[in-house]
Amino acid sequence: MFVGIDWASQTHAVCVLDDAGTKHANFQVGHTADGLDQLIARLGRLGDPATLPVAIERPDGRLVDRLLEAGHPVVAVQPNAIKAWRDAEILSGAKNDPGDAHLLAEYLRLRRHRLRVLAPFSAETRALRAVVRTRGDLVDQRVATANQLGACLEAFWPGAKGIFADLATPIALDFWPGTRPRSRPPTWASGAWPRS
Repeated sequence: MFVGIDWASQTHAVCVLDDAGTKHANFQVGHTADGLDQLIARLGRLGDPATLPVAIERPDGRLVDRLLEAGHPVVAVQPNAIKAWRDAEILSGAKNDPGDAHLLAEYLRLRRHRLRVLAPFSAETRALRAVVRTRGDLVDQRVATANQLGACLEAFWPGAKGIFADLATPIALDFWPGTRPRSRPPTWASGAWPRS
């Protein structure tokens, strides 16, 4: 049997196909601790987890960790591959979660010999992956904040943005009100600032 899971932030769609491609199960579980417990239990009733591979479009996250901990071979499928597969298989190009779970299971069933199975992670590796994901999220937030600052400066103080090559550097942040106390900008930058 082959499992496809369409990951979502609220509810995961799951499809299980047998070796012939017949749909054996189709259900949804919440992205909660209870939902993941239900998923593992339900898949466990279908057979030995080691013989029940799972295709998913994410290579990380708590769902993937839980599947690996339960002993399922997990295959991270490239989203572009599934999009191309969907475009070839579904003439309307319509996307829905249960349909994508079915596509993932079918993709795994037909192409398993070409796909790479994720190795189970040690506790240390899982912790490191969580830290790296968190750092990536923080970097993304920092970039977004710097972009918002740049857009505000462009809209209201056109010359101010040109003073700094990078708005996210600590030197740049020293000059902006609200980041650190500073009485006034340096005299060479005064033309870019409002008189107030």
